[in-house]
Amino acid sequence: QVHLVESGGGLVQAGGSLRLSCAGSGRNFGSWNMAWFRQAPGKERAFVAGISWNGDLTDYTDSVKGRFTISRDNTKKELYLQMNRLIPEDTAMYICAQTSYWSRQIEHYNRWGQGTQVTVAS
Repeated sequence: QVHLVESGGGLVQAGGSLRLSCAGSGRNFGSWNMAWFRQAPGKERAFVAGISWNGDLTDYTDSVKGRFTISRDNTKKELYLQMNRLIPEDTAMYICAQTSYWSRQIEHYNRWGQGTQVTVAS
């Protein structure tokens, strides 16, 4: 059974930075493509960034391109999201997920963490 546990969220001023982490368990963490999604109150869960199993491919939603960087360390079984130049619109619960697809679609993800809250104050 694979478990995903996020950490690193918090309250930050606009323009600031946070680094989120997602710790995975299980032997096959390095075999899965991974992604970060976010969900703001009253809004649907949305794709933020994805990374291939070996880190060679990355994908970002337009609103975070140039500000966020997704990365992973398979030896540590960890996924990261470096978030710079944060804006209030980035406020949401950030959730990591795994998939065997290369996809932005929620239904293609079969494991989810519980999330870590990011709040950006203006």
